[in-house]
Amino acid sequence: MATVTLLTDEQLAPEAAAVFADIRATRGTDYINNFWRALAHDPALLARTWSQLKVVMGPGRLAPQVKEMIYLAVSIAHGCDYCIHSHTAAARAKGMGEAELMELMAIVGMAAQTNRMVAGLGVPVDEAFKR
Repeated sequence: MATVTLLTDEQLAPEAAAVFADIRATRGTDYINNFWRALAHDPALLARTWSQLKVVMGPGRLAPQVKEMIYLAVSIAHGCDYCIHSHTAAARAKGMGEAELMELMAIVGMAAQTNRMVAGLGVPVDEAFKR
């Protein structure tokens, strides 16, 4: 259950409405998801978050599908149900299939397991791994 109301387009401050317009134009859709609707209570936070997301998830050296899969892996590690669902959908829309999703899940699970082992054992970082 949301801790804030999810604002409708009619409830938006003009600054938030401008961000929503940019989200729609950038993504080529009229749909604005609940994350943005919750952030719209603070138009400055909404604008800052959207601006940063556009840069990070925009064109770069990593393929869009890879970026979504990384975002999904981090969301799984942090236990964010909303982000797990939204970035699974985004990665699928960018070409991730079931086999890739299952391989990603295996990697996330293995990393979580070995991270806990290393932390619990206090294993020092090898000099060869340090720059």
